[in-house]
Amino acid sequence: MADPILDVDLLAFETGDATRRAAVVDGVMRSLQTGFVYTGHDLSEDLLDTAYAMLAEFFALDSETKARYTAPGTNGQRGYTGLLVETAAVADVPDWKEMLNWGRQLPAGHPLRVRYPYRYADLVLPEDILPGITELLTTFYERVFDLQVRFMRIIAVGLGCAPDYFDKMLPDGATLTRAIHYPAMDLAPDADHVWAGEHGDINLITALPRASAKGLQVKLDDGSWVDAVAPSGQVIMNSGMMLEHLTNGRIPPGIHRVVADPEDHGDRYSVVQFCHPTPWTILSPVPSTVTPENPLRYPAIAAADKLDQVLYDINLIEDGRRVD
Repeated sequence: MADPILDVDLLAFETGDATRRAAVVDGVMRSLQTGFVYTGHDLSEDLLDTAYAMLAEFFALDSETKARYTAPGTNGQRGYTGLLVETAAVADVPDWKEMLNWGRQLPAGHPLRVRYPYRYADLVLPEDILPGITELLTTFYERVFDLQVRFMRIIAVGLGCAPDYFDKMLPDGATLTRAIHYPAMDLAPDADHVWAGEHGDINLITALPRASAKGLQVKLDDGSWVDAVAPSGQVIMNSGMMLEHLTNGRIPPGIHRVVADPEDHGDRYSVVQFCHPTPWTILSPVPSTVTPENPLRYPAIAAADKLDQVLYDINLIEDGRRVD
C-alpha cells in the first residue's frame, strides 16, 4: 500500500515556478487529510546533531539533578517535566516519558508576559551543568520556528488566503519546543503505560526534525495505524487542533501515538516544536472554508483559552491534576 503521508518540498514552493508551487500546495493539502506530511528543509544537520547530543547528556543525569530544572507554575511550558505526568486526554494512565521544555523569552514588562505569565516564564535550562545549552536551544527554536512560518504559507495558499495570512498571528506566539526522552519500556512501572497515548496536538502545526528510533504512528480514518517515518533528511509536520478550528474542520488534527516496537528494548529521543499563535489571537474559521457543504462548525475562541482547555485534559495544569 502506498504511504498515505506524502513527501513535499518547501524549498520548491519557495523557489519553483507556478507549476511546481501548485504541486507542493496540492500535496500538502492532500497529505494533511491524515494530519501529517513530510517536507524537505534547510535546517543545519550540524545544529541538529549538536542539540540532540547535548539533550541526551541532560536526560542521562540522575533524577534528582534533572528535577532541579522543574519550573513550578508554568504548567509544563518551561523546564523539566518528569516521568508519568503528561497523560493523553483519552487515557487514564500517564505517558512513559520525560521532557525538557523551552521557548522564546520575552523581555520583562512585555504585555504578553504580564497577561500570560506561565506561557512566557523565564527559561529554566541546565546551563550550569551543560554550558552553552541555552544559546544552542534558543538557536534551535528560532531555526525551526522560521521553518514553520514558511511552511504555514503553503497552507495559507491552499486555503485561498494571502501567503502571509498566518505570519500575522505568529510573532511572539506561545510556540513551545519540547525535547522528549522515552525510556525503555522494560523499565515502565506496569504494562498499562505506553510512550505516548493516542492524542492530537493543540497548536497550529508541529515540527519533528528527527527521532532516534521509530515509534511514531498515525491513525487513519479507518482506525488503522501506520508508522510515520520521514525519508532521510526530511522533517515531519503535523496539524493541530487550532488549525482544525481555523479551517472549519477542513484540515483535521493529526491523531497519533508513540509506541515501542516489541522487538526493540531501547529508549527513544525526539525534539518537537509546537507552533502556536499569539495567545490573544481569536481563532475563527477562515471564510473560504465555510460553504453550504461545510457550514460553520466552530465558534470563535481565544487561542489562550483553547490551550488551557487542552492543558487540563492532558494533566499539565499543576493545580488541577486529573491523574495522580
